[in-house]
Amino acid sequence: MARKDLPLAFDPEDPALYRNRELSWLEFNRRVLEEAQDPKAPLLERLKFLAIFASNLDEFFMVRVSGLMSMVEAGLDESGPDGLDPEEQLERIAALTHELVTGQMRCLTNDVLPKLRQEGIVIERMESLSKSRRKEMARYFAEAIGPVLTPLAIDPAHPFPQLANASLNLAIVFEHDDANTASIGLPGESAFALVRVPEVLPRLIPVRSANYSQAYILLEDLIASCCQELFVGLKIRSVVPFRITRNNDLVVDEDDIEDLLQTIAKELRKHQRRRVVRLEIAQGMSQETLNMLCKALDLTQQEVYEIDGPLNVPDLMHIYKHTHRKHLTDRPFNPRLPPPPATRVALLSVLRERDVLLHHPYESFSTVVELLQSAAEDPDVLAIKQTLYRTAGDSPIVASLIQAAEAGKEVTALVELRARFDEMNNIQWARTLEKAGVHVVYGLMGLKTHCKTSLVVRREADGLRRYVHLGTGNYNSTTARLYTDLGLMTSNKELGQDVATLFNLVTGYNVATGNRLLTGQQSLPWNHLLVAPIDLHSTTQQLIADEAANARAGKPAHIIAKMNSLVDPTTIANLYRASAAGVKVDLIIRGICCLRPGIPGISDNIRVISILDRFLEHSRIFYFHAGGQDKLYVGSADWMPRNFFRRVEAVFPILAPHHKTRILDEILKLQLSDTVKARVAQPDNPTYTRVAPTGTKDPVRSQTRAIQLARDNAIKSRPYEETIRNPRQARLGRKR
Repeated sequence: MARKDLPLAFDPEDPALYRNRELSWLEFNRRVLEEAQDPKAPLLERLKFLAIFASNLDEFFMVRVSGLMSMVEAGLDESGPDGLDPEEQLERIAALTHELVTGQMRCLTNDVLPKLRQEGIVIERMESLSKSRRKEMARYFAEAIGPVLTPLAIDPAHPFPQLANASLNLAIVFEHDDANTASIGLPGESAFALVRVPEVLPRLIPVRSANYSQAYILLEDLIASCCQELFVGLKIRSVVPFRITRNNDLVVDEDDIEDLLQTIAKELRKHQRRRVVRLEIAQGMSQETLNMLCKALDLTQQEVYEIDGPLNVPDLMHIYKHTHRKHLTDRPFNPRLPPPPATRVALLSVLRERDVLLHHPYESFSTVVELLQSAAEDPDVLAIKQTLYRTAGDSPIVASLIQAAEAGKEVTALVELRARFDEMNNIQWARTLEKAGVHVVYGLMGLKTHCKTSLVVRREADGLRRYVHLGTGNYNSTTARLYTDLGLMTSNKELGQDVATLFNLVTGYNVATGNRLLTGQQSLPWNHLLVAPIDLHSTTQQLIADEAANARAGKPAHIIAKMNSLVDPTTIANLYRASAAGVKVDLIIRGICCLRPGIPGISDNIRVISILDRFLEHSRIFYFHAGGQDKLYVGSADWMPRNFFRRVEAVFPILAPHHKTRILDEILKLQLSDTVKARVAQPDNPTYTRVAPTGTKDPVRSQTRAIQLARDNAIKSRPYEETIRNPRQARLGRKR
């Protein structure tokens, strides 16, 4: 619990002290857009950020906007700490999103695409092709596309069809005065039809060009130009693409289910029938057609977004992935093997002597993969326990768990079925693991299991020993190359005992009462771990309060916290109290930040920066000066109510002094000195401004410096075998 003796110099319930969560997220996405708008960035990287911006917005509407719309429809007018009720939030979201989307399409159509054309990379329109090329594309349509399409009439005999979430479609209007359409539409009304653009076909179709090295036609453009063949005898007046977004948040009544896997699989099948929350239309759609769509989809004009350019921009990542020109992308970087250990050598032997700290993507995730691959083959390994939240489609982690189970080891996988947008993928993994003999557990009812933990139990000469990996990111070898995360590998007995206790808590209780049992464990004998929803929140408040007490006593006091999002109002209020007491607070928050820095007398000691660069900042790091003791924690939890109270999270201390120093110097202090990709939150408005370089110092781009540090460390590191006292005995039994 937070200390009660802190002075209360402000009203912690004053809405003026808090940013709105949803609007703060949109401001984060504005920063993503600014990366795309940066003329100094490589061209294809700018295209990538435009795709990320659009993908982010899709998820925002599927989850956050849909939730607010559901609240309005249910008549709920509850406001958050910022004082905005759901209807007010929707109005502000719509206004800001329309502004951002306009900027996105202006950047794409007026800047990025023209510059790509100069590089010989172009998206052509059918009407701009030569006559011979149009004939080629028409033949391609007849042979490869037309047979896949299904024209869908809309009339009294053909009700508006059920359109899939995020689907791209064509709205077709026929000539009103055509005698052949008289029997289709109602008297005095136009006749309509729809054609869905198939997701099973490539969106960008290569076309031969004498002028460009890479030329494409958009699939919907080709269908629009040839779809007359689908409506023989009718005259088409217009064909305009549109795209819908549905409520895609998973809602499960966990108090009334018998099989969580089957229930979630059933709910996923319902997603395609859930409420539409956004309609994107291409420019040129008539008001008549728009009215028809809004009526059929039950939307207002506020939920309609007119797009001056191609819809579904993430599909343009095809160009990014299939264009190999060094000057159009960031300089390639391959993750380095960390200073010992390297992979496929005596990893556990090193862990018996010292902890290993991994900083991804600068250091290779293959070391984590090697831990589990080696454990699967080692005859002395008796058990493996593993959490899986999001994992890659061809996961070597899952393959190792299957191999270990087939070898007769005790293998437990805690698969979180409710990992948003990965539900179906995780259901498939769960079934695959179960077939291989893995004990698959789905976690606790009412709580998502979000912690990132691995546990290997090995029989050794002096008894059983636990080897542990704790991390900030998912066990996903793909995202480990794109996200910045930290991982700790250790054989520390106390941490091993904590992780074993955590697994037993999550796997050992009856599913109907697991949530209540876990949240009631306030007196568990944790050695080092901070676990949500047990003690993470209360301990975090105490750590902040202790810094405030030190500041009031005239001692140095400093908090540095790096995370994805800061939302929890109690934590924000205590940070305000710490700031008012004189604590220096540095926050490195990539996304949502509901705290307002720079309020005189309240938060003028708080600085908030956000860093967006080639890698997605994902690690969570929490530093407290603690009277010179330098307490430093790393883990899976942001400072949000959901992480504190509705998820199983694990935050762990960094105990080795040299690892503390490394994280402080090479991550936290380095990022706080960034003058290239850092932006500073402003006190009087929700926007962030770029940090301006000061004096004659060279610009600091923290991720570029981190890449160089990884290269330097790899060069300086000794051969791995030199660190092993007895390489022959240290082997894990792995065959070359």
